[in-house]
Amino acid sequence: MEKIFNGKKTAKLGTEKNPAVVHVKTKKRMKEVAKIFEENNWKYQIEVISDEPEDIADLEILLNWPKPKHTEKKVGRNDPCPCGSGKKYKKCCGK
Repeated sequence: MEKIFNGKKTAKLGTEKNPAVVHVKTKKRMKEVAKIFEENNWKYQIEVISDEPEDIADLEILLNWPKPKHTEKKVGRNDPCPCGSGKKYKKCCGK
């Protein structure tokens, strides 16, 4: 299947253009979930559906947003060798 870019960028979850959609079973649970959304200033839509299982996947995504990964700094060719020999990395351990 070929993906074709249609020029539309998806909005970040929890904004005006892409609010988080949550389904809960009771009004009490709706108030609990709404409080979490309001504390974080996220836009949301909550529906109370008592006969279906609770669906709070969008809330879990927002609460567990992936953190950026930091990489370790690599030793450059002309940097001093980390072994402590005093030579450049390219002449010592970089061979």
